[in-house]
Amino acid sequence: MRVLVVEDEVMLGDAIAEGLRQETFAVDVVTDGAAALERLAVNAYDVVVLDRDLPVVHGDEVCRAIVDGDGGERVLMLTVSTTLAERVDGLSLGADDYLAKPFAFAELVARIRALGRRSRPAVAPVLERAGIRLEPRYRQVTRDGRHIVLARNEFAVLEELLRAEGAPVSAEELLERAWDENIDPFTTIVRVTIRSLRRKLGDPAVIETLTGVGYVIR
Repeated sequence: MRVLVVEDEVMLGDAIAEGLRQETFAVDVVTDGAAALERLAVNAYDVVVLDRDLPVVHGDEVCRAIVDGDGGERVLMLTVSTTLAERVDGLSLGADDYLAKPFAFAELVARIRALGRRSRPAVAPVLERAGIRLEPRYRQVTRDGRHIVLARNEFAVLEELLRAEGAPVSAEELLERAWDENIDPFTTIVRVTIRSLRRKLGDPAVIETLTGVGYVIR
């Protein structure tokens, strides 16, 4: 799952991003509304964690642009306000959820996962195929009952392949969904990650390479 964090408090934004990466999310971070709109114009996100009081372009305007754009991103709005009127106002803009600062990080993660289940297509609580069982909430993977330890990006790639439900996923799509914008677009890291995944998942091999198309789990 790919998340955009829009937070003008740099330390808070970086802390949120680092915590979400530990939860296997691919995360980009920006500190103002204009930068958020730029990222949204070129990248596809599942969830946008949006501070409401942003410089340059206000969070309300960013939220309206996301809703009007109909790109499928879900919006979790952050604010220091705890009043009912403010929450209702934020939701009326089209935000899917609302979280007041300060918040517990575990609650933030739970809300992001809940919104992800309503994104493109919905992320199921448990993904299963070809004897593989992946539970995003607990970051657990098993194959035929055998527990498998995966690195963050390995987990993210496997999740994307399972979400495709038997359809091929291109290397470009995997790069976009499992890594943040700082990754070199010409890297071979997808191929390296697939090779590592195959080794850890064991025999018989379940990840097929479709030349010129991508990868698939039948």
